[in-house]
Amino acid sequence: MPSGKTKPKLIKRKYKRKTVFKSTVGGLLVGLVSGGVAIVYRLVSSEFQKVHHFIIGYATNVWMVMLYFLVFVFMALAVRKIITWEPFVAGSGISEVRGEVQGYFKMNWLKVLIAKFVGCLLAMAGGLSLGREGPSVQMGAMAGKGLAKLSHRGEKAERYLITCGASAGLSAAFNCPLTGVMFALETFNTAYSVNLLFTAMVASVTADFVSKVCFGMSPVFSVPLLKFLPLTSVGFVILLGVFCGITGKFFNWSMQKTRKFYQKLPLPDNMEPLIPFLAAGILGFVLPDVLGDGDIILTQLVRGQFTLTMIALLLAVKFGFSMLCFTSKTPGGSLAPMMVLGAFVGGLYGHLAVSALGLQTTYLNNFIILAMAGYFAAIVRTPLTAVALACELTGSFSHLIYFGIVVTVAELVSTLMKTEPMYESGLNQLIQTRHITTQSEMTLKEA
Repeated sequence: MPSGKTKPKLIKRKYKRKTVFKSTVGGLLVGLVSGGVAIVYRLVSSEFQKVHHFIIGYATNVWMVMLYFLVFVFMALAVRKIITWEPFVAGSGISEVRGEVQGYFKMNWLKVLIAKFVGCLLAMAGGLSLGREGPSVQMGAMAGKGLAKLSHRGEKAERYLITCGASAGLSAAFNCPLTGVMFALETFNTAYSVNLLFTAMVASVTADFVSKVCFGMSPVFSVPLLKFLPLTSVGFVILLGVFCGITGKFFNWSMQKTRKFYQKLPLPDNMEPLIPFLAAGILGFVLPDVLGDGDIILTQLVRGQFTLTMIALLLAVKFGFSMLCFTSKTPGGSLAPMMVLGAFVGGLYGHLAVSALGLQTTYLNNFIILAMAGYFAAIVRTPLTAVALACELTGSFSHLIYFGIVVTVAELVSTLMKTEPMYESGLNQLIQTRHITTQSEMTLKEA
């Protein structure tokens, strides 16, 4: 070798076989346990979703109508009892999981599992505009935590398994494994390692496999595309991204206003669920289509069964009812109803484009699925998850460029309008509420 020259050092990666093996086994176990919990919940909740329609079928005279509303009052009181017993199960539970992973508080995993399961079933029976995806995330996370506790894992490993459990829970609920991984990492972990990514992927794929064995290969929300948008339609996609960003900001603003509405009501502690339960009882007679998570009206929308006027009506009523449900402390998810609202935003935009700009009606479903991604990104502020979810829901990557455009524009508009991420806002409120409660308890003890 010539003098003065040194041999260049080659990059060598240390492959830790033991770490990879442990991550694989851990991911498989979490996927089976957390995914199993989500699947059982999905099976049972599907039956409870039929309860409202069963009850209303008997409300044929004045006395039965009175009994009908008494049932809803009873369910609201039962939910109040549950969230008083375990406050961490109020709402979707995603902000609570984020707080646990980031070290703000600790949840009793078994207590949360029981309370969340029962509370969500009551919400499903009542026909509230709540989904099963958020609860599946929290229950999956708590199943992961239970596994960590029972196997005597350390604190770091426990947080890993909580994140992986959340990923598996969402994967089993949506039948979208990539979405489960992206959502868990974007929402719960501001910094994550390759090892965590690998473990979450194993858990998510495992849960998705078990879910598909039970429920089939199709995702929960399936939007068929008759014809793909041509590249010349990119202007419509950009405008849709702007529309999603603006409507996402309105969603955020409405959530804040509805929370203040509940705070001003002269209700006893944790009595907020009474409002959406009574609203669901009324809507059961007036407009039953908006009840539940919205999968039925989404199917009708993508089949082209609604006029522009009907789309606007359903969007307005579903939106208002969802706001009452999301902020009422009732256990239940916001992801599925939010996706349905996004679909109707896209349907409204598509019909306006058809009538005003001469767009072909065969492209309508393209705007529905694109708006679901853009609306999700504008509200939750997790762009990678939004793109992954859109691709998995359509079963095609042919629209990847359009998904990327609409999500990027929606994210940009949300940033310019200072839209706070939905679950970050929820966590901040939760931290503030728990801080106030703790301070009050300390004051009482000192007195």
